[in-house]
Amino acid sequence: MNWISNYVRPKINSLFSRREVPENLWTKCPECGTMLFHRELADNLNVCTHCDHHMAITPRDRFAALFDGGVFVEVKVPEPVADPLHFRDQKKYPERMKAAQKATGEKDAMLVAEGEVLRTPIVAIAQDFAFMGGSMGMYVGNAIVAAAERAVKLKRPMVLFSAAGGARMQEGILSLMQMPRSTVAIQMLKEAGLPYIVVLTHPTTGGVTASYAMLGDVQIAEPNALICFAGPRVIEQTIREKLPEGFQRAEYLLDHGMLDRVTHRKALRDELVTILRMLTRQSPAVHGELPVPAEPARPQAAKA
Repeated sequence: MNWISNYVRPKINSLFSRREVPENLWTKCPECGTMLFHRELADNLNVCTHCDHHMAITPRDRFAALFDGGVFVEVKVPEPVADPLHFRDQKKYPERMKAAQKATGEKDAMLVAEGEVLRTPIVAIAQDFAFMGGSMGMYVGNAIVAAAERAVKLKRPMVLFSAAGGARMQEGILSLMQMPRSTVAIQMLKEAGLPYIVVLTHPTTGGVTASYAMLGDVQIAEPNALICFAGPRVIEQTIREKLPEGFQRAEYLLDHGMLDRVTHRKALRDELVTILRMLTRQSPAVHGELPVPAEPARPQAAKA
């Protein structure tokens, strides 16, 4: 046994060998190609620090940045019937659901929460595009109804963050039925005199755009978000014409009167609070813990 080749050399190689770097430490910006360190990207709310491209952000991360101190309470959503149509393509629908739940750590494509934003109580809903493309199924319909009922009960405004590829084909007509269901839920808010704000993120398409995503009292979008019913490629193939530059993007829709605002993700929190407090006739929000103003000194009476 040669102790130099069997022990010493491997020991030296292990000291000078290149250590493997975990793959999740760096993220490549899909817009400019810049490699971004994961902590720096998270601190910037998943917005590229080089080109300002808005990447996808999970509902939990969004709520952690939105609510005061990152504190919020989840609103329970009724569970729908699992696999009502016994749908199967290359995989069974329950198998796809389990894979999506394992990958995202969520039950379905929508998260409902309540809390305070700069001391303004709200009910918030956010879709997760990573969960089967944020597709609208029965759970999503149940989530919107549950959120609307909770908002009416607490007399709070509701804010919805949309991100979806449309209806969920594995649930067929039951998925399409969530369009009128969600519309009725939004009407409950309007009848109660409660504001409903929609923040459209990239992408918001299909039946989601044709229902609750475009029914807000105020429509806000993140920069360069794709917002449409049918995608630009489908439209080009149908009409056989080249579409204008930036067609169906947030800035294009803003210029053509389909949106009220296009707001950077880092400025969205203050924007929402300002709008909500105006609509609910509240005084402007106070940033931070401010000391109680001292009472003004009273003038002393002149001595006789």
